[in-house]
Amino acid sequence: MKDTKHKILTLAALTTIAAGVIHLTNRVIVASSQLKEMLDFSNHNYYNWRFGKIYYTKKGKGSPLLLIHDTMPGASGYEWSRVEDQLAQEHTVYTLDLLGCGRSEKAGITYTNFLFVQIICDFIKNVIKEKTDIIASGFSCSFVTTAAAYDKESINKIMFINPVSMISLAQTTTKKDKLFKFFIELPIFGTFIYHIIVSRETINDFFLDKLYYNPFHVDKDVLDAYYEAAHKGGYYAKCLYSSQSAKYMNINIRHAVESIDNSIYIVEGEDEPNGAAIVEAYQKVNPAIESATIPCSKHFPHIENVEAFLEQVGAFF
Repeated sequence: MKDTKHKILTLAALTTIAAGVIHLTNRVIVASSQLKEMLDFSNHNYYNWRFGKIYYTKKGKGSPLLLIHDTMPGASGYEWSRVEDQLAQEHTVYTLDLLGCGRSEKAGITYTNFLFVQIICDFIKNVIKEKTDIIASGFSCSFVTTAAAYDKESINKIMFINPVSMISLAQTTTKKDKLFKFFIELPIFGTFIYHIIVSRETINDFFLDKLYYNPFHVDKDVLDAYYEAAHKGGYYAKCLYSSQSAKYMNINIRHAVESIDNSIYIVEGEDEPNGAAIVEAYQKVNPAIESATIPCSKHFPHIENVEAFLEQVGAFF
């Protein structure tokens, strides 16, 4: 009996020590990730939305153009840093950090497609206050698609950059997904797992293998910005990742793609996996959709081949 009690106390003590060490490690990782201060706060505004403050910048004069970044770990409005100044020469450019991303508030909630639909529609109505053209990247294209179907008065022309396939967006949350989300959102050990997932090495490998056509194009500043953004906000920085990984941000957009009558232009990187097939699937559902391929680029044509990307923007808007 005494031996059992002693073992339990020893196990409890070791668990407490381990939790303390991991908690301290988490704090150090978060603090060190912010040292380079890659995410600029100098030209900023905040939109006080119902679930938290949303960071945005406003540049230029002309017809309004809203830029919405992808939602991978570390994503933020920094994604548009290579093109927003050029776009601001002819447009009033609004660049968002979506809720849960970058410099916006990291809310401890489950993120869904419709949450971002409401953000987009409310931002246009309350901040821009006129019908707006949009350029969206990656997963965020699904938010804009649903928003255009939900609110036909706020959104004008739409450009998608490498949208996610409609088949993958139609996948629903499984028990395994829910279990993964539960573990990631655990206070200490879940945060440590998240920090491993968004480590500097993991982000670097992800950019080299999945996002860039030419690995020599990968800019260290871009990597630093994504690493910083992935950790900004402390404990709640992981909530967007856990929601997306568990497919809570998925939605079947087939009907929305079919029903919206906005002018839609899809830009795909030449080397984007399944890019041509994805574009073809969208055009099959809505034959009015136009498209173009940006050479020498992959997931980020607006970073890798700025000149060719801006040519397509100028031709469409």
